[in-house]
Amino acid sequence: MPPAAPPPLAPTKPKPAHWNIDRAIRKNILALAPYRCARDDYDQGILLDANENALGHALPAQNGSAIDTSFDHLDLHRYPSPTHYDLKQRLRELRGLPSEHNLFLGVGSDEVIDLLFRIACVPAKDRALVCPPTYGMYSVCAQVNDVDIVKVNLDVEGGAFRPKVDEINRTLSAAAKSDNPIKLIYLCSPGNPTGTLIPLDDVRAILANPDYEGLVVVDEAYIDFADKSKSAVELLVNEGWSNLVIMQTLSKGFGLAAIRLGIAISSPELIQVLNNVKAPYNISTPTATLALRALSPEGLTTFRSNIATLISNRTYLAEQLAALPAILALPGAGDANFLLAQVGGEDGKPDNERAKRVYTHMAEQDQVVVRFRGNEVGCEACLRITVGTRQECERVVERLTELLK
Repeated sequence: MPPAAPPPLAPTKPKPAHWNIDRAIRKNILALAPYRCARDDYDQGILLDANENALGHALPAQNGSAIDTSFDHLDLHRYPSPTHYDLKQRLRELRGLPSEHNLFLGVGSDEVIDLLFRIACVPAKDRALVCPPTYGMYSVCAQVNDVDIVKVNLDVEGGAFRPKVDEINRTLSAAAKSDNPIKLIYLCSPGNPTGTLIPLDDVRAILANPDYEGLVVVDEAYIDFADKSKSAVELLVNEGWSNLVIMQTLSKGFGLAAIRLGIAISSPELIQVLNNVKAPYNISTPTATLALRALSPEGLTTFRSNIATLISNRTYLAEQLAALPAILALPGAGDANFLLAQVGGEDGKPDNERAKRVYTHMAEQDQVVVRFRGNEVGCEACLRITVGTRQECERVVERLTELLK
């Protein structure tokens, strides 16, 4: 049985007091009557209502094995659940949420990012704010949706990578008085490519801006590698900020990038809007089945063990990189499953060209692929290095040691 229906769309006392979902979400979206699919009504019995193939799937056996029968229990010839309440229940327990109605499931976080633009921003009118250096898909989705981007760079001094809260709030307040208001702000925490958690006090200060009527989105794709007590979920569950959306994913900590499962966590009112707009069956049965396995007690044991191993490897990699004379700094706090390493030249200053040469040589000659990030704000001469197995960490240190002699 699905959980009880969520509250109606109009919250009685939202926090902050000035905020109202009717002003945050486009009017045509609030008025939308969502597509009602067959599985919304019935999912048991002789199902002749959705024009499915009653003979089952057409996956052949491989090399005479019975691999086809291993899929039979998934009912691949049937459309998947439009709600996946069983999966949401496990996510609710994992993240300590009040209800399954606080959760939206998307095809990766990228679908969540795109839907937030679609529900909040009127094309060619409303704007969104980002804080470079940050995840590039915010700007890509903005352009796809014909939404202009306002940039307020992070404070990069000394590798701090912290939001300039006062400047952000001044920008939001000024935009509120214009014909082109800002309706979304994306904060990446831990940041990509910075690896730095944003203090919750910074997020609170933006949420409380009395002039801002849009949504504050905190992207926590890497939160499992950080201090989870500093997750913005705290602000939603214990403080009740209605204008907050938190994005998470199974791609990173759970190692399930291939199944494309992203998560939005917010108030039931806002989650209902996202559900109204999404495609009817956006999460496939194989994706949901694999996610349920990962969120089982056995899966969570493996998950926690893997996180501990990667954090240990991160410490090792940071120590080894810091010992290399040509690595000037490790900017950021290292709260994710990657590190930034700044490459210096013979003069002891950041050397972007040298970093780029090392990156290219490692990828093309050594088959050790890292990411060059030297063209981003505050990341001059930086390589972003994902924390791998201990053997992979040793290999990347070995190659950097040789190439940076």
